[in-house]
Amino acid sequence: MNPEKIAQLKEQDRSLIWHPFTQMQDYQAMDPLIVERAQGVYLYDLEGKAYIDGISSLWVNVHGHQKEAVDQAIQDQLKKVAHSTLLGIGNVPSIKLAQALLKIAPSNLARVFYSDSGSTSVEVALKMAFQYWQSLGKKQKTKFICLENAYHGDTLGSVSVGGMELFHEIFRPLLFETILIKDFSFKQAKVLFEKHAFETAACIVEPLIQGAAGMRLMPEGFLSHLRELCDQHGVLLICDEVATGFGRTGKMFAVEHEKVKPDLLCLAKGISAGYLPLAATLATEEIFQAFLGRHEEFKTFFHGHSYTGNPLACAAALANLKIFEEEKVLEALTEKIQVLEQGLQDFLKHPHIKEVRQKGLMAGLELIKDKKTGEAFLASEQMGAKVCYAARRHGALLRPLGDVLVLMPPLGISTETLKELLNILWKALEETLPS
Repeated sequence: MNPEKIAQLKEQDRSLIWHPFTQMQDYQAMDPLIVERAQGVYLYDLEGKAYIDGISSLWVNVHGHQKEAVDQAIQDQLKKVAHSTLLGIGNVPSIKLAQALLKIAPSNLARVFYSDSGSTSVEVALKMAFQYWQSLGKKQKTKFICLENAYHGDTLGSVSVGGMELFHEIFRPLLFETILIKDFSFKQAKVLFEKHAFETAACIVEPLIQGAAGMRLMPEGFLSHLRELCDQHGVLLICDEVATGFGRTGKMFAVEHEKVKPDLLCLAKGISAGYLPLAATLATEEIFQAFLGRHEEFKTFFHGHSYTGNPLACAAALANLKIFEEEKVLEALTEKIQVLEQGLQDFLKHPHIKEVRQKGLMAGLELIKDKKTGEAFLASEQMGAKVCYAARRHGALLRPLGDVLVLMPPLGISTETLKELLNILWKALEETLPS
């Protein structure tokens, strides 16, 4: 692409597009990175420079870009139908995908409700849980138990059950009241369930690792503890696997690590291999049955999306699951996870790395100004962003969560490229904060 065209596109990007989770005053003053194409685990900008996709294009890409089997599945589906509503009628890919999802999901789940993003999959789960108890005549069960530092999306329901002040505090007047468990406390969770179960519809949790909170790890056994409390006190358990699902933690779903079976399971991001917007909320048959009734009883679940069960997205998702099976993706992760774990140990020696947190191919490295005093960097210093900008100059695309450097590469990354990604991050760290 010629320099004049490149300059024009960059100026149009700065002047026309409002980027999400981006301080636009800063963005408009910088030279933007604009992706033109991608291949495998590499993204290419307008000038043709390659970048390792170190965050899976915001945690969605699974096997790499331009994965032939997924490309072909979408092309084949285009020859049939690109979209048809799921309101009152069906389509073939959505049926096949529901069968495939239920085959690999926890065995108690029996029904699939489609939507189009992680936020909407959570909205669906919250509304299902609420209406379930209303249908059973337990009108008082209207509240939700959630966790401190949780992130479940950006729609108002999902924000209500979130626990990140930076993202959520400004919207507080618009949100409904929730019951918050702090600091993964086993004791507090027990007390809150005993006190509030009579008025609680469900407990919602990101199993094992809170992604947007900076890859914050849940203590072992806490997820099982919540399942037991839900069973004891008649509360539904919603597991939000939008970020952790589809192999990110080393198993297909994070709940498998503690053999937990949720009542509602929220899926998105990697479901379509990172190709097209798609989400699903999986529910038990017991929950589904509570919505059955005569038309005049109005037990219908009055919720839906225009692109629910989109055939193209479902075709991509089916191809995604087939790749998992045929290429034994989960089995191949063991070595990659070990390489990442071993490589991250070196970062702990750096004077400006406070902590390294990892589960599977999800990792976060927390920066600190002074290890001895515990002094953190000021928000105005934007140190996490500066390290990631340095990594970009060396050929890796990363995006921080405040002062937590996030690594979440596609599952299809080779061990050699994973090592290269770690080397780039070290160079960027040394360049920005020399040891």
